[in-house]
Amino acid sequence: QVQLVESGGGLVQAGGSLRLSCAASGRTFNRYGMGWFRQAPGKEREFVAAIAWSGGSTYYADSVKGRFTISRDNAANTVYLQMNSLQPEATAGYYCAALQHELYYSGSYFRETEYDYWGQGTQVTVSS
Repeated sequence: QVQLVESGGGLVQAGGSLRLSCAASGRTFNRYGMGWFRQAPGKEREFVAAIAWSGGSTYYADSVKGRFTISRDNAANTVYLQMNSLQPEATAGYYCAALQHELYYSGSYFRETEYDYWGQGTQVTVSS
């Protein structure tokens, strides 16, 4: 069992940065790949980024490549999402989720249905 709690969301001006954190409970955190998803009002939830259990592999949605960075600290049971050069279209609820590492390496990291555990989300609002 893994419980996830996101933090770090807020209101930022276009061009600004935010760093989201996702704190996990449970001793098996380092057995899971981790992902970030987001859901804007009236839209479906979409994949943002994912990281392997070791931190040695990462994937990003094309829309955030070069601006967002996912990382993790297994000793602290925390995964991060550094978001730079934010634009209003990034406004959404951001959710972290845990994925069995076998599914991560099978290429399922972008499928939200494959994730076992989800946090409650943190809101990011980017003003123009």
